[in-house]
This record gives sequence, C-alpha cells and structure tokens, in this order.
Amino acid sequence: MTTFETLAVKEREDRVVVTLAREKQRNAIDAQMISELHEVCAGLEQHPRVLVLTGQGDHFAGGADINQLRARTRDDALRGINRNLFDRIAALALPTIAAVRGYALGGGAELSYACDIRIASATAVFGNPEPGLGIMAAAGASYRLPTLVGVSVAKQVLLGARTLDADTALRTGLVMSVVDDPLSAAHELADRIARQAPLALTLTKKIVDAPGSHPWADDIAQAVLFETEDKQRRMTAFLEKKR
Repeated sequence: MTTFETLAVKEREDRVVVTLAREKQRNAIDAQMISELHEVCAGLEQHPRVLVLTGQGDHFAGGADINQLRARTRDDALRGINRNLFDRIAALALPTIAAVRGYALGGGAELSYACDIRIASATAVFGNPEPGLGIMAAAGASYRLPTLVGVSVAKQVLLGARTLDADTALRTGLVMSVVDDPLSAAHELADRIARQAPLALTLTKKIVDAPGSHPWADDIAQAVLFETEDKQRRMTAFLEKKR
C-alpha cells in the first residue's frame, strides 16, 4: 500500500491498522479519504487480514465533509459514493474492528456500523444528524443500525436525533466494550482473532451476514471446513495438549 494523504496506514502480517488522519476536520470523510479507503480495501481483498480502523486525535470521524456534501447532486446520490465504500468494508473476508474515541457522527457513525465490532472510549458519541441537514443517513445506517441496536433505538437515532453515548452504546450492544484505550483493546482483540482459523472466520462471517435462515448454507460451510488440513492440525494439537 502506498502513502496516503488522509490516512495513516500501518501493515502487519495479520492486520492492517488504518487511522483517519484529518484531525483538524475531526477526521471528516471527504472524497479523497473515500478513494484511499477503497485502495486499502483492494489490498485487503488481495491479501485478507484483520482491519482496525481508528481516528487521529480526539475523534473517530465527525461526519462526511459538509462542503462536499452540499455540492453533491441527485446523480451523486444514485452513485452511492459513501455507501459503496462502507458496503465494501462490511464485505471484507476477515473481521473488522472500529476503535472509537469522541465523535462518530453521520458518515463516521456509518463507517463504524460497517465494521464487525466496535470498541469505544468513554468519550465516544454515535449519532446520525443527517435529517437536520436536509438529507438522510443513506450510507448503510438504515439497514445496519436496526440489526445492531434494534429497530426502536435505531429510529430514535435516525428519526429523533438521539445520540448514543458510550454507556448507552454498550448497553444496546453497539459496542463490545468501553475502555480507556480503545485502540489498544482493538489490538488485543485482533491478537485473539489472528489465532483463529482464517477460513473458519471468513465462512462464519459470510453466514452471519447472510439474510434469513440458512441451515443448508451452515452445513455446506461446515462440510468445507471439516475437510481442511487446518481443522485436522488444530484439533490434533488440542487433543495432544489435553492429554
């Protein structure tokens, strides 16, 4: 991966850590950041690893860049500029983790919703104030937030301009934990994930994200995993250690 203007990217063998790096703008998501995040996704699609997303400074992402949003037209909306990126992040093969400090608002909230797991600091605030700007949260909030916190709470956020502080986000299941250092906690979680079987993680994620009931898909995925050398090696090591 190359050097970016709006991101700070650190690569390890088992993970990629991406820091949104527009601190003076509260890491607002602009067109350049969208383009650079697509490039990160392309790299992860070629070489799957855990993705850890965080924000530079005191905030995760205070929203999309309003100057650019104001200039967008109907045709821009129909292109799904932010939504396509967030859907791409959500579809990455291995788990994604958002380490959230401060504001995760508007597009920043939707970016965090696209991740598989969120870890927050006590300062974290999630919200979607888009209707106050004459638009809607159209980059995934309408279909992701209800599955994360339930329809009632999602409507309070999307329709009632409610923000969720860290304690509420924890209570509603939006975040996994509230800690002093969410990035450090995200690395600890990534360490645990990295010890799991990659194919098992990939198939589990696809099954969990698939709509509806799918028992046959579960059986087929399990059948694939039962035939892998990784399963044999891991189970043999477990039994030998137990003995």
